[in-house]
Amino acid sequence: MRKGTITAAMGITLMVLLGSMIMVGQVEGRGMDKENNGGGRGFGGSSWASARVRAVHLSPDAPAVDIWVNGNLAVSNLAFGEYTPYLTVPFNKGGSSYNIQVVPTGQTSPIVINADVVLKPVRDYTIVAVGKLSEIEPLVIEDLRPVRPIFRSWVRFVHASPDAPAVDIAVKDGPVLFPDVSFGDVERYLSVKAGTYDLEVRLAGTETVVLSVDDVSLMKRTSYTVFATGLVSPGTGEPSLGALLVKDR
Repeated sequence: MRKGTITAAMGITLMVLLGSMIMVGQVEGRGMDKENNGGGRGFGGSSWASARVRAVHLSPDAPAVDIWVNGNLAVSNLAFGEYTPYLTVPFNKGGSSYNIQVVPTGQTSPIVINADVVLKPVRDYTIVAVGKLSEIEPLVIEDLRPVRPIFRSWVRFVHASPDAPAVDIAVKDGPVLFPDVSFGDVERYLSVKAGTYDLEVRLAGTETVVLSVDDVSLMKRTSYTVFATGLVSPGTGEPSLGALLVKDR
């Protein structure tokens, strides 16, 4: 499900006030180079016709996983809250459909995700493992490559907490930025002024704050994705509700 409706009247205010989230208990992207581009690990090389893909593990009760693409090991030992850099996926001579399989690390079964995804050439994608293990599925997101003005940033929001209700993302003592976002929703990028902000995650349509994230900085000429992660009611050893900020470009 994809959403992205913000009123025009609010848009001007958002450009000034919008901040971002940091990840609670932050985990760095694994194997990232300085440009966050990756090096084609597991996919083999690059070409002008390639797509780029990164993987994010946000299934709160799933173990660390290996990811196979068209029968080749692409990513190994990816744990909850971790994400890969962008990896190059060479042009598929058989078409634009790629088979993605996710299994527990070091095993060949059970296959917890077995999906065919369409990846167009010269595009960037994020594939997120979402939902609890019993209902795990891939959320495939096409990533915008926005024009990056010198003094601005771009931010979007993805709701990936399977037991959390619909939420609003708001600036503390300010406007609601992303209203009524449900599990699996992907909000569109907003252009915002670079700076440091405090954000709140609220129950949709209320002032009830379920997560506060303060003193968050957005860099100039940078785009981000913010994920709601974890569980509102975690079991033993499971992650609680949090947020993950990932630099896109």
